[in-house]
Amino acid sequence: MGVTGSGLMAELVADLRAETADLTEMVENLDAAGWDLPTPAAGWAVRDQISHLAWFDEAATSALTDPDGFRAARDRLVAKGESFVDELAHADRRSPRELMDGFVTARARMIGELERTDPRLRVPWYGPDMSAASSATARLMETWAHGQDVADALGIVRVPSVRLRHVASLGVRALPYGFAVRGLPLPADPVRVELTLPDGSPWTAGPEGAHDVLRGPALDFCLLVTQRCHLDDTALEAAGATATAWLKIAQAFAGPPGGGRSPGKSPALARRPV
Repeated sequence: MGVTGSGLMAELVADLRAETADLTEMVENLDAAGWDLPTPAAGWAVRDQISHLAWFDEAATSALTDPDGFRAARDRLVAKGESFVDELAHADRRSPRELMDGFVTARARMIGELERTDPRLRVPWYGPDMSAASSATARLMETWAHGQDVADALGIVRVPSVRLRHVASLGVRALPYGFAVRGLPLPADPVRVELTLPDGSPWTAGPEGAHDVLRGPALDFCLLVTQRCHLDDTALEAAGATATAWLKIAQAFAGPPGGGRSPGKSPALARRPV
């Protein structure tokens, strides 16, 4: 039997805290030059990755506590076009200490609100509305993905954890969105996903016996759906037209499709931990 109700949120929050701790450990002792190092995200330094997370943590808190206010602010931002995300990240020019303190404060407040929220509550976001549990999962996914950018900038090879199951789950659930956001019809055929987590345990989603199947390491899948690697650099295998088409457009995040990464530009896959 799966985890339900408050137990589900407690599990998500615990894993979000652990993911936050991993990211914090990478940046808390950086000097000013380290905060300004470029990351693989074009035009983004390490500081921009942290300010981005802090800003959207505050937005997530607003979505939980003041959904109408969140929607109004969201609509004003979205009306500016796709560049608003870059503009927000680059606008925060606080010192590294102030930036880190702001992130820690925003993250703690958001986690506190998540702990008090029914995981089934529907909350608004920049894509479709979602449950509070999915909101917590999305913040974990964002923390892991932007943490990968920071790790790549600092030359750190992270040891992947079983927390990747949350990123994988979001990536699978976002399959319809990946097609819809590109104006493509949603294929009728379901996809069976069979991944291997970093501890060697299996993780699956989708109906058994489906014609379309996707198999491979969970790390590769999570890097792909967060656009931190190119499909050609992964060990993922797809069988069936739907699974094959999905892998080319998969994204676990709300908003317009990004440009992705070029082949051969994924340090996490080129230097897998052993």
